[in-house]
Amino acid sequence: MGCAGVPSDSPEVIRQAQHDRRSAERIAIDLTIERDLREALHDDRQLNQLTHIQFNAYNGAVLVTGEAPDAELKNKLIAMTRVTKPVKLVHDNITLASPIDESVRLNDTQMTADIKTALTQIRSFQGFESGMVKVITENAVVYLMGQVRREEGTVVINVVRHRPNVQQIVTVFEYLD
Repeated sequence: MGCAGVPSDSPEVIRQAQHDRRSAERIAIDLTIERDLREALHDDRQLNQLTHIQFNAYNGAVLVTGEAPDAELKNKLIAMTRVTKPVKLVHDNITLASPIDESVRLNDTQMTADIKTALTQIRSFQGFESGMVKVITENAVVYLMGQVRREEGTVVINVVRHRPNVQQIVTVFEYLD
């Protein structure tokens, strides 16, 4: 960790900034946090081989999802996340279990794509874009991150609730009102 940050003028940041309420600088910082955590996970052979973990940063808050086979490894992952700069808050959603298999991961990827498509149909709020909501799916549990107004958040949750195979919805929204 501690590598150079993602530049705020990188193509990925510019693309995300077009549909996000965060500044390009904040997006770049969040992408750097995610990259640094993925690298730290990859560099720890035990964690890399025995767990299945995703890190998603939004405005300095990191959502940690996935599976770890025991509490010791889970605690190590959360501790690693907390000491990563400039993480402000850690949302621990790691399940104590063996890592899910590839077919479940593929299903999660398809669910995420389906939900993102469904969110593009929300047109009832001026200035709202579906890209303002980060969608993460892990073992059919859908996590929603972003800066939204309460009314927008309610509509997003209702859209997701009606998607097939969603087992649970966990919101990690920052409400603007």
